[in-house]
Parts: sequence; C-alpha cells; structure tokens
Amino acid sequence: MSCAICEKRPPKRFCPAKGERICAICCGTYREVTLDCPSDCPHLIAARRYDSEHGKRLGPREMPFPDVEFSTEILRRNPEALSAIGLAVLEFARANPAARDPEIISALSALAETYRTLESGIYFERPPDPPLPRALYIHLAGALQEFKKRESQQTGFSRVKDSDIFRLLIFFLRLATHETNGRSRSRAFLDSLSSRFPDAAHLSQPEPSRIILP
Repeated sequence: MSCAICEKRPPKRFCPAKGERICAICCGTYREVTLDCPSDCPHLIAARRYDSEHGKRLGPREMPFPDVEFSTEILRRNPEALSAIGLAVLEFARANPAARDPEIISALSALAETYRTLESGIYFERPPDPPLPRALYIHLAGALQEFKKRESQQTGFSRVKDSDIFRLLIFFLRLATHETNGRSRSRAFLDSLSSRFPDAAHLSQPEPSRIILP
C-alpha cells in the first residue's frame, strides 16, 4: 500500500478529509491547504497544539492596525457588543461552510476600515471584492446595526459608540491573525471562536462573552 496522495511513501495515518490513509509528509504539506480537515482530526489538533507552543510570534507592529491603541477597559464595558460580533461571525460560518480564516480576516479588516472613517467624520465604505468575505462584511455590518437598534429599544439609547465598535473589530482581527496558521483553508480561529461560544448555534440573543481578557 502507498499514500493516497503521493502514491509513493507508506501511509502512516488515516486522513478523515480524504477517507483514506496518507503519509505523514503529505498530511503536513496539504493539511488545510488542499485538504478540508475536520476540526476533530487528531493530527490537526496535534499540529495546532504544536504551532501554539512553537509557532511564530507576531510582534506589536506586525498586528493589524498597529497604530491603534486601546485598553482592555473597552472590552470590559462592552461585553454584549463583543459577543454580538463573535456570534455573528460564527452564525455566518455555520451557514457558509466554505468560509475559512482568510475570509473572516478579510471581512473584519474591511469593516474595521469602514468604522475608522466614522471617527474621522467622513464615511467611506469599501467591502471586500471576493463574494464570501463581502457577504460576511454585509452580515457583520447588519448584525452590529441590529445590536445597536435592539440596545436603543431596551434602554432608550445606544451605549456602545462607533469608536468602541472600531476597536472591538480590531480586537477580533488581531485575535484571528494571532490564532490562524496562515494556511488557505485554516479554521483555527473559527474553531477557537466556537470553543468560546459553545452554545452559539442555539442562541437568538448574545450570551455573555467567554473571551478571557488580559
């Protein structure tokens, strides 16, 4: 028998994405690149654990929007908005299985840029061009508007500021950039987000955030 991918090396492990046995080299090479690895694959879990312990660490200037500073106080005083963003991303990902970390990052980045323009007083919108991140951009923007509307109906005014939403989007964008592995079909960030909102599929209202703040 030989590896189902390279057809050269002996197969050492079962690949749930292909439903066949492959070699360790092909597993490492094509994992989340050409293979849509399920989140519960033990080899994927082990690889992510290794990346977390030994992977490249991004410096402050390598993170998205390095010029923007904010304190964790913004996160602490906006837990409902924080949850609304996380749940909207997960809702979209569950309805669109083709969505992966790169599409999530693209949409978050574009929406953050839109909210940056609100701070300057000159509104300018540039959604991503590819259909999937564009659809997420629209979904996220709508979810945030609905959140603000619901908050206004409940309290008589919206407590969350556009400047705070801008920084909450950057928080998620930096978290996604840190947690993804850079592979084209990576779901490392999405799976991490799912672990923070395990009951998201059954929620119609934002639950308290389970994101651990520094």
